[in-house]
Amino acid sequence: MTRKQRRMTIIGGSLAVLALAAALVLNALRDSIVFFSTPTMVAEKHVAPGKRFRLGGLVQPGSLQRGDNLAVTFEVADGSAKLPVAYKGILPDLFREGQGVVAEGALDASGVFKADTVLAKHDETYMPKDVADALKKQGHWKDDYGAQASGGGKPAATTAQGNLQGAVR
Repeated sequence: MTRKQRRMTIIGGSLAVLALAAALVLNALRDSIVFFSTPTMVAEKHVAPGKRFRLGGLVQPGSLQRGDNLAVTFEVADGSAKLPVAYKGILPDLFREGQGVVAEGALDASGVFKADTVLAKHDETYMPKDVADALKKQGHWKDDYGAQASGGGKPAATTAQGNLQGAVR
């Protein structure tokens, strides 16, 4: 075998090993690549109790109940399904009923999502893309959401060099 053939064999073998490793990693991460699951996705996938994941959706109006020692329960919905959530701790300042939320935790045996972290949306026009898509499918989408996000809000601030800061995505 010549030097060039040996080099090509090594390069080809290395590329094959790299492709196999990438395929194995992507296959293993297939379900966990999603940033959060909606209540409908949780119901469809039949998530096992104790498996950690992120739950995203809208806090149902009238479902927020505060208990002793910072215990809070509420329901997260995506238009077609809802899931009860229990959390113990201080909620973010922007957390309120009717607004978007992402919670990290796991389901317990009774089907209640036990959250250990609750994240609220960052402003009044933000909505996770998956939640917005689910609302559009269910017919609960308000036409002014897109207008507020794109041009109806405050203009982005600029620095002395003219660079945009805080621009809307």
